Amino acid sequence: QVQLVESGGGLVQAGGSLRLSCAASGRTFSSYAMGWFRQAPGKEREFVAAISRSGSSTCSADSVKGRFTVSRDNAKNTVYLQMNSLKPEDTAVYYCAASVATVCYYLRSTSSYDRDYWGQGTQVTVSS
Repeated sequence: QVQLVESGGGLVQAGGSLRLSCAASGRTFSSYAMGWFRQAPGKEREFVAAISRSGSSTCSADSVKGRFTVSRDNAKNTVYLQMNSLKPEDTAVYYCAASVATVCYYLRSTSSYDRDYWGQGTQVTVSS
């Protein structure tokens, strides 16, 4: 089992950057692909980016391509989301989650993540 804790959120002006971290407990972190999702008020949770177990493969939503980068350090049991050129529409609570899925097609869906393998979320607010 893995427990996840996000950090790094905050308030930033449009055009700014933030780096989110997701620290995982347990010895099996490298057995899971990791995903980042976000949820704005009144909206459904949406896929942001995902990374394979080894970190060799990533995928991301069209809305963040070229601006957000997902990475991981298996030695530190941590996955990161580097967010650049932030826009007000990026404002949301950001969640990391762990999945045994291996293909990006499945990693884009919240249903591919066990409900017990989600962090508590970290708020990102981008002001205009």
